[in-house]
Amino acid sequence: MPMAKIIWVDDEIESLQSQKLFLESKGYEVQTFTNGFDAIDFVKQHPVDAVLIDESMPGITGLETLSKIKEINQSLPVVLITKNETENLMNEAIGAQISDYLIKPVNPNQVLLSLKKIIENKKLVSKKTTIAYQQEFRNLFMALNSELNHQEWTDIYRKLVYWELEMEKADSPEMREVLQTQKHEANTEFFKFISKHYAGWVSGKKTDIPVMSHSLIRQKVLPRMEKGTPLFLVLIDNLRYDQWKAIQPIILESFRLLEEECFYSILPTATQYSRNAIFAGLLPIEIERRFPAEWKNDDEQGGKNLSEELFFKAQLKSLGRGDLRISFTKVLNNQAGIDLMNSIHNLLNNDLNVIIYNFVDMLSHARTEMEVLKELAGDEMSYRSITASWFEHSPLHQALRKIADKNVHLILATDHGSIRVKTPCKVIGDKQTTTNLRYKHGRNLNYDPKDVLAFRDPREAGLPVPNVNSSYIFAKEDGFLCYPNNYNYYVNYYKNTFQHGGISLEEMIVPVVWMQSR
Repeated sequence: MPMAKIIWVDDEIESLQSQKLFLESKGYEVQTFTNGFDAIDFVKQHPVDAVLIDESMPGITGLETLSKIKEINQSLPVVLITKNETENLMNEAIGAQISDYLIKPVNPNQVLLSLKKIIENKKLVSKKTTIAYQQEFRNLFMALNSELNHQEWTDIYRKLVYWELEMEKADSPEMREVLQTQKHEANTEFFKFISKHYAGWVSGKKTDIPVMSHSLIRQKVLPRMEKGTPLFLVLIDNLRYDQWKAIQPIILESFRLLEEECFYSILPTATQYSRNAIFAGLLPIEIERRFPAEWKNDDEQGGKNLSEELFFKAQLKSLGRGDLRISFTKVLNNQAGIDLMNSIHNLLNNDLNVIIYNFVDMLSHARTEMEVLKELAGDEMSYRSITASWFEHSPLHQALRKIADKNVHLILATDHGSIRVKTPCKVIGDKQTTTNLRYKHGRNLNYDPKDVLAFRDPREAGLPVPNVNSSYIFAKEDGFLCYPNNYNYYVNYYKNTFQHGGISLEEMIVPVVWMQSR
């Protein structure tokens, strides 16, 4: 690593020569100045890694010097050294974006620790993270090669996301690559797990069944209701677990976390199936039987999620909760978000308020349509970043902040996640075959059985039978289903985009988080 360059500005610099020599013995290059003007000129002309400034100097003060240096290089770390501990000075210094401050007299180790914290922090974090993940790697490897149940799979996925977020802080491309390989291996094994157990879950023939879309309201929402405390259920469409972790620090500035869990989205992991199942409390095949006029299959005309409120009220009635005062708000564009923000206080008189917010789903679909979003959300890290940036500045965040000082409970959930697709898989079908990239249904599907989970009888997966002899196929891992005609065009167009509908940890294991106002 190249030697870090420090400048130290103090009108009594001669008395600090022993400290200068100590830092140089630790591998730092130290340039000293007796006044702020010379230091400012130096920063204009030379690269510098950190600045130490005495606050009290004749001519130009430390704070004034700091201000001028920040004009030249906003990101340059500055440590203020002062005899004065007054609150006013500290507020000014912090407002001027100091990285640290030390109180005189300072000893050499104090200065060294401050510089290490500032300059070597990323390197130290990276080293510690790498060592910790190397220790965990074997545990994850062993787990992936054993018989896991649905809760253990949730734990594995949460651990993988934890390490992915830790690797973001650490500058270690090699370890990130190892982690991505391990995530891919995990998805390979998860596909086998789902292939083996899913039909048993939806038929009820298995005893160890996770909370799924159609049991979410019954098992995770209604038990959280308390008399006299309004409950807000906010469902952000298409929010992966790692995206929840990206917005978590923002929302927890206003709310207190009570419980963070995950549940399993049904197949297909697509809005018209999973979200209708959530609000109906039924599998799609049961929704079609009970609401034949409202249920629409992929190939039918009309909106597929227009009856969620009807389904929800029917579910509450069937559970003996039809007397609840509820509201049902869908936010499909920014103006609807602003309307929600302006009227959210009116919802405090209800027992239960459902808010469906569509932003993330719009983002992931737009990701394939708009070149600018291909640049902004090109990988998982930037996808998380753009989600956090959206949430922080969204009308939804502003609306929630407006009720954060009231006595309310908040449940944040989603309907399904998404995965960045990389591997094209050829599928041949007739004209009635659906166009989705992660799942398809049709009468005459030809595919490689290794690429998909197939249900020749959709009823085995709790799904309606759109046409006689219709079967469903679900893509695994990071595969996406393409037709042979215009094959290369579609492969290039959709590769590295975020899609949903298939079987992956990212699409199926999704967050449900319980919070209360602070």
